[in-house]
Formats: sequence, C-alpha cells, structure tokens
Amino acid sequence: MKPGIVPKLTGVIHLAALPGSPRATAAISAVAADAADDARVLEAAGYDAVIVENFGDAPFLPRVGAVTVSAMTLATARVRDACPHLPLGVNVLRNDAAAALAVAAVVGAEFIRVNVHVGARVTDQGLIEGEAGLTLRAQRVLGGLVSVWADVDVKHSVALGTPPRPAALEAADAEQRGLAAAILVTGEGTGRGVDEGKLRDVYDAVSVPVYVASGATVESLRSLAAASDGVVVGSALRRDGRPGGRVDPDRAREFARAFREAYSRS
Repeated sequence: MKPGIVPKLTGVIHLAALPGSPRATAAISAVAADAADDARVLEAAGYDAVIVENFGDAPFLPRVGAVTVSAMTLATARVRDACPHLPLGVNVLRNDAAAALAVAAVVGAEFIRVNVHVGARVTDQGLIEGEAGLTLRAQRVLGGLVSVWADVDVKHSVALGTPPRPAALEAADAEQRGLAAAILVTGEGTGRGVDEGKLRDVYDAVSVPVYVASGATVESLRSLAAASDGVVVGSALRRDGRPGGRVDPDRAREFARAFREAYSRS
C-alpha cells in the first residue's frame, strides 16, 4: 500500500432490474428494501464503504433515462437511511457520470464510479467516450463534494486505437488530467481476476489509491495486496460467487476477515 493510505474494502450492492429495464419484475420499493438490507449486512461485516449500481438493468445504455435516475435515487436513499455513517458510492451503468453525480448529490453520497472517465473504449454498448471535463464541471456546480473513482482499461471493453495505450498511461491521465480521486483496475469481464502485472504498472504510475475492482477472491487477496490499496468486491459476496443477487452474510464476513489479514501484512 502507498504510505499514509488506509486500505479500503468496498462492497457492491447489485440492484435488481429497475422499472423500465428489460428484466424488471419487482416493485422499486422491494428493490430498494433489498438494497438497504444488503448495506446493513456489509456494514455489520466491517466494510469501509458500499457502492450501489444498477447491475440488473442489462443490456445497459450508455446514458440512462429519467425513470432509472429516479429509481436509483430512491434505492440509494434507502441505503443511506439504513447506514447513515457508511461511505456511499453510486455507479450508473454503463457510463452515465452525470446521472451518478445527480443521484450522489441528492442522497449525500461521497463518490461515484465512472467506467470510462478519460479516453474512449469500444464496448457492447458501442463507442463510449470519456467526458472528464463535463463531469468535473458538473461536480463543481454541485459543490465539489462527490469524488470520482475512475476505471482504467475497464472490463467488457477494448481500447479505441492501435496499438492500445498502456493502462499505466491511461491511469496517469485519469489522475493528472481527469482529476480522479482513485483508480480502479479490473479483469476482462465481471468477476474475472486482474492481470497482476498491469495492476503493478498502474499502481506505480499514480499517487492516488488504486483499487482492485473485479475478480478478487479470498485466495487472491494476499497477492493483490502487494500492489493495491484496497478492493471493490461484488461477485465474491454472492452465494454462488456469481454477480447479481443478494449479499450472503457468511461470504461477506469471510471476505472481510481475509481482506484485513492480507492488507495488514502488505
């Protein structure tokens, strides 16, 4: 870990499909209640923060509609009410930083996650371009209290351009030109482990915290701790280790215990 940085363990709350999305079946009141319960489980297990994302809304849109913003605001507000002292983040998939900022500002969240903050990526939603300039100006208008956690070489995407720029250079741009408060490193897809060589390169390229944001397991935490300042974990907290669904209390506690042990030794 970098000197002076306290390791952070962030649990991901995967919302069920929201109103208007293709697989929506549950009332938003039920979705929000489940999210609040998951937040209580993570807080009780000792997580340092939680992040709420509309995981059930696949296939995702690059920019979401008003009904999704409304539903995410309600669900995230329920999480805030359930755990008022637990640091809270918002991720509006696929890459709607403006919507995430709006939700975060209304509910008093501390940070947002932006999958493509700088540069451009080819994804299953098509071409997604980073809008750091717009995002940071909107952040300033909203008081500048919501920080940006930015992915680099994000999962489910490939770089636009040949040859692709190294992830370390993208990370340096995200910090220095995109003013990201933290850098997130993922594998190639949801639940897939990170390339530890890439992780080390990114870690060495920036001064802000670097978090592993996909594929971390109880077994891999010790090696990940050597080149990261924390973990953002979702899939490993579910009963079958697959993304989506509710947080399993036993798995959440086991992961938190292993995280503290691994990162206290790094």
